[in-house]
Amino acid sequence: MQNILIIIHAPPYGSERVLSALRLATALAGNDAKPAIRIFLMSDATVLGLPNQIDGAGNGLQGMVEQLIAQGVEIRLCRTCALARGLGDLPLIPGATIGTLVELAEATLQADKVITF
Repeated sequence: MQNILIIIHAPPYGSERVLSALRLATALAGNDAKPAIRIFLMSDATVLGLPNQIDGAGNGLQGMVEQLIAQGVEIRLCRTCALARGLGDLPLIPGATIGTLVELAEATLQADKVITF
């Protein structure tokens, strides 16, 4: 089984980079090869972990995150990045968790592929 790490830096709104990352993760999660997928949100992408955001697509991004979590995709927010944006004590989308740079380093070493957006 392949281990794939997707690191997202881009903010969830204003460009389609996050949407593209989530679409790729969804396609990978649905692949017959069933790779192990981890997503690590950094910088402004950490905002993606917050629930109940209203975007132009209704609940599009949150719905995609929830679907990925239901498929076993691990989604972590960089602790330092989340704290810098005041997200440390806010509720997250169920299943999304705060992670550390040490965990990102371990995930990077374990990954067969690392993809960044």
